[in-house]
Amino acid sequence: MADLTALVLTYNEEKNIAGCLSSLDWVKNIIIIDSFSTDQTKEICLSYNNVQFYQHEFNNFAEQRNFGLKKLKTDWVLVVDADERVTEALQLEITKTLKSPAAPAYKIPRKNYFLGKWIKYCGWYPDYSIRLFKSSYHYQGLVHESPIIKEPILALQNDFIHYTYSDLASYLAKINQYTTLDAAKKFARNKKIGPLYLLIRPILEFIKKFILKKGFLLGSQGLILSVLSAYYQFLKAAKLWELNNLKDEK
Repeated sequence: MADLTALVLTYNEEKNIAGCLSSLDWVKNIIIIDSFSTDQTKEICLSYNNVQFYQHEFNNFAEQRNFGLKKLKTDWVLVVDADERVTEALQLEITKTLKSPAAPAYKIPRKNYFLGKWIKYCGWYPDYSIRLFKSSYHYQGLVHESPIIKEPILALQNDFIHYTYSDLASYLAKINQYTTLDAAKKFARNKKIGPLYLLIRPILEFIKKFILKKGFLLGSQGLILSVLSAYYQFLKAAKLWELNNLKDEK
C-alpha cells in the first residue's frame, strides 16, 4: 500500500475524537491540526502513539487543512473529520485501492446522522466528498472547501459514518459559523441581494429539502432539518445584506 497519513481538524472535540482516532488505528501516521481547544481534546489526542499534534489559529477551513498538508511526509492523505468514523469496509477498500491507485484522488460517500437518525434524504446522501488524494494538492474556499484537482476523480463504494450534530445547539452554532463565512465569500465577490431574495430563497430551500428531496420520509428529523436548511439560507442572505449595508453607510 502507498504511504498514507490521516489529517484531522479539531476544536473542542473531546466527545468525538477518541472514536475517530480509534477508527484510524490502522493508519501509521495521523496529523491533528487543533484550533487551540479548551477542553480535553489535546490530552486525548496525545494518548495515541500514531498522532502528531499541532495547534494553529483558525481563519478558515481551507487554510487550516493546507497548514496540515504541509506537515505531511507521505504521498497520500486521508482527510477525516473528528465526528466521522472509518468503517472496516472502508478501511479495506482504501487499503486495496492504494496498492494500485487508478487516480490521484477519490471521493467517499458519507452516512450523515442527525438527531440520532441516518439522513438518507434531504439531499444528504450519498454526500460525496474528496477525502483520499495525493498530498501534493491543496485546498481552496472559505467554506465548503475542496482540494483543487483537475485530474479525473474516482469514487469509493463504502461510506464514512458521520455523527453530525447530536443536538440542535451544535447545529445552530455551526450554521452561525458557516453562514458568516459564506456571506463573507459572496461579499468579496461583490454579490448583492434584495428583499425579495431574502423572502423567496428560504421558501424554495424548504420545498427542495422537504418535498423534492423527500425529507418528509424522515419524520420529525426531516421536518426540522428542512426548516433549518431554510433558516441557513435566510441567515446567509441576511448577513450578506448586512455587510453591503455597512459598506454603503461608510
